[in-house]
Amino acid sequence: MERHHSIDAQLRLLAPGKVSDDDKLVEYDALLVDRFLDILQDLHGPLLREFVQECYELSAEYEGDRDEARLGELGARLTGLSPADAIVVASSFSHMLNLANLAEEVQIAHRRRNKLKRARDFADEASAATESDIEETLKRLVSGLGKSRAEVFDALKTQTVDLVFTAHPTQSIRRSLLQKHARIRNCLTQLYAKDITADDKQELDEALQREIQAAFRTDEIRRTQPTPQDEMRAGMSYFHETIWKGVPKFLRRVDTALKNIGIDERLPYNAPLIQFSSWMGGDRDGNPRVTPEVTRDVCLLARMMATNLYFSQIEDLMFELSMWRCNDELRVRADELHRASRKDAKHYIEFWKQISPTEPYRVILGYVRDKLYYTRERSRHLLTSGFSDIPEDSTFTNVEQFLEPLELCYRSLCASGDKTIADGSLLDFLRQVSTFGLSLVKLDIRQESERHTDALDAITTHLGVGSYREWPEQRRQEWLLSELRGRRLLLGDDLPASEEVADVLGTFRVIAELPHDSFGAYIISMATAPSDVLAVELLQRECRVAQPLRVVPLFEKLADLEAAPAAVARLFSIDWYVAKIGGRQEVMIGYSDSGKDAGRLSAAWQLYKAQEELVEVAKRYGVKLTMFHGRGGTVGRGGGPTHLAILSQPPDTVNGSLRVTVQGEVIEHSFGEEHLCFRTLQRFTAATLEHGMHPPVAPKPEWRALMDEMAAVATEEYRSIIFREARFVEYFRSATPETEYGRMNIGSRPSKRKPSGGIESLRAIPWIFAWTQTRFHLPVWLGFGAAFRHAMAKDIRNIQTLREMYNEWPFFRVTLDLLEMVFAKGDPGIAALYDRLLVSHDLKPFGEQLRSNYEETKKLLLQVAGHRDVLEGDPYLKQRLRLRDPYITTLNVCQAYTLKRIRDPSFQVTTPRRPLSKEFADEKRPAELVKLNPASEYAPGLEDTLILTMKGIAAGMQNTG
Repeated sequence: MERHHSIDAQLRLLAPGKVSDDDKLVEYDALLVDRFLDILQDLHGPLLREFVQECYELSAEYEGDRDEARLGELGARLTGLSPADAIVVASSFSHMLNLANLAEEVQIAHRRRNKLKRARDFADEASAATESDIEETLKRLVSGLGKSRAEVFDALKTQTVDLVFTAHPTQSIRRSLLQKHARIRNCLTQLYAKDITADDKQELDEALQREIQAAFRTDEIRRTQPTPQDEMRAGMSYFHETIWKGVPKFLRRVDTALKNIGIDERLPYNAPLIQFSSWMGGDRDGNPRVTPEVTRDVCLLARMMATNLYFSQIEDLMFELSMWRCNDELRVRADELHRASRKDAKHYIEFWKQISPTEPYRVILGYVRDKLYYTRERSRHLLTSGFSDIPEDSTFTNVEQFLEPLELCYRSLCASGDKTIADGSLLDFLRQVSTFGLSLVKLDIRQESERHTDALDAITTHLGVGSYREWPEQRRQEWLLSELRGRRLLLGDDLPASEEVADVLGTFRVIAELPHDSFGAYIISMATAPSDVLAVELLQRECRVAQPLRVVPLFEKLADLEAAPAAVARLFSIDWYVAKIGGRQEVMIGYSDSGKDAGRLSAAWQLYKAQEELVEVAKRYGVKLTMFHGRGGTVGRGGGPTHLAILSQPPDTVNGSLRVTVQGEVIEHSFGEEHLCFRTLQRFTAATLEHGMHPPVAPKPEWRALMDEMAAVATEEYRSIIFREARFVEYFRSATPETEYGRMNIGSRPSKRKPSGGIESLRAIPWIFAWTQTRFHLPVWLGFGAAFRHAMAKDIRNIQTLREMYNEWPFFRVTLDLLEMVFAKGDPGIAALYDRLLVSHDLKPFGEQLRSNYEETKKLLLQVAGHRDVLEGDPYLKQRLRLRDPYITTLNVCQAYTLKRIRDPSFQVTTPRRPLSKEFADEKRPAELVKLNPASEYAPGLEDTLILTMKGIAAGMQNTG
């Protein structure tokens, strides 16, 4: 085959035709890659550029699992590189994948704008609805489904979506690089604007090259493991960059949408439409680095960030509200404040000299400004030294104090005929205060149930009443309720406590010490019984938590999900507890551990049934239930398109109230840009409203029966291979980079709950991440094939039933469509390469057996869906994956051979050629300039090369954990 001489040409060859008139993906991708290759040549010379292009072309010619020779040729080239050149080549392909992703993002935004414009121009509601546009959803509910405007407005203003940011380590790209990527994306977008001038184009092109080079010259590798505080700062940076201003902008769009369907009333400023919470610095389940001190620091840091954001806006608001007309209430308050400020020298600041009593709004807002200043400074002092001499009465201690003067200004403006002004920046500010409060986000605390058992066992043993750990469930409940109903204090200074028990009690004391609005829920992982919840209630009381946090049991594994409805029913049968919760309960369901425990199909079905049954239990006891969905980014951990995920939930399980985790790289994909933030808020809001007002279809009895059978078969196959097959653990650790995962330093948590444990102790993220790296995705598809075979073998007519389920039942369709997407990203030929290089001879037949299962499962999936090929119904995604493949393939080959060299130092590599890069041509240059990791236990360059391939593949696969 004749080789092409530029990646640009190869990209155009790979593009499967013109998908549509507005498709510019190939053009965007080629522009970014060509700019990068020019930079590569300038920095490292023509030889290295030529080598990168040759590797790309070999990968582009790779024809799948029957093309071993091409992968072997590519491997021979890559193993012949000098250590420094290997690092540069791996880094180059990683950067080209990042650039390809940026080209995709710009193209997706371009297509979305055109699609929505066409939908509005031609009243194509079906087209617009696929993007969960809030206005189109409102119109469809009123015009298409016959809902009254009042019904829609009432549902919307009482609806709550709480997005919970977590520090789960699936974001492999450093924050400094993400910021550079954002600037590249902006340059590319502006370059293709219609009204761009020649001078603008030249300047933007120079800026684009500058940012691409800056990204390439930035070390991709985290050299140290991040602390929980680092993770919190990274997560909170999205509030500074997009969310803080994105929320009021989105709420204005909701107002506009309401007006366009005939509702003149604005959404109330305190409507809880969007809320934000966090686990960063509060999730201590299996993370010894999250201590009570860390939790305290994170809360104070968030409080300082929030007040700083408000403080930066309050002066703008003061200059805007310069009018003198006001109502009597505000006039009296302004006069009082002005007089008080001049009498109290301690709080007299220079700014008050500039405020005239004839500008009453500025007087009120000046008071707010002072309070914010002292609130911020007190938090800063407490964070840095643990002490502040600023008295609490000089600060805002709760959000109601903050809102009161702002509400006064709003009422006065409306009463004075200036409602138009009130509904400007002041309304936006009120909405920000209502959404973010004084804490920016509410921190959830998560801890494993056994840690609470340890603490209570220490208490009961010290009191001489026995061992709490050894008591049966009924006795535990009786003792806990007896103490909760009484007033006896159980904790004293003389309690002998282990380090673990001291940590648990210290966490509750931090909760008691800090303002209540700093916290959200207390999540109990591995919850199984009512005593798990009552234990946390008692510990909160004993540690003098004045306003106890709501306690949320988390049900994760398959057996726990099956038992969850009965456990919650037993909890609701306790009079003390039902009286305490006031008719509201939150329950969290875990997608990660359930999937690792039983496989994707069985976990998805059990999660569906558990939600239905939990809602029925809550109805019986008169309790409103909020489901908290612990989703990950990848399909194996419950990930998927937001609006489809919500609309595929069982009827009556959302009911206007939803909490969901936003993890790892999903945070960047959802909030990394202003338009992404807007789209994310819109999708969650629109889909939640639609689910509540127009629930999805419930499954027919025969569908349920078939799903029950299929799930049982899928679980059996999954567990027989993962947990009972003697060869599996050794195969998994040989055929994937699981043991090397921890070197990436992408999270503060250990990859295992127990360092010495096996697969069952491995966290779900590295479990999924490892299989994603090899393009095999085993945890996602394993079990589906056996389930399909069982259904078809039992009754040939079941193929029609399965197709009916696929076409009519949203849950089943979403489940299979996501599986099909995973198969589109998979490549058993790449997985076979890892086997050939890394797996022992006696384990190779096992790998062949798994790949045969993979192929059969894909064939059966296509048969059920009625498709001839994967993604035949989504040509855009198919094109994007095809353009990305050559970059990923090169990195896969490089990774597999690098792992071979790491694990087998005797492995014979191709005779190393002299350095290709002109930067490293002088062999006397010190090693640190070649960016070799001096602390590595491996041969020079291997660890950095490996980590770069892992990061690059993660960027290419996009949903990694």
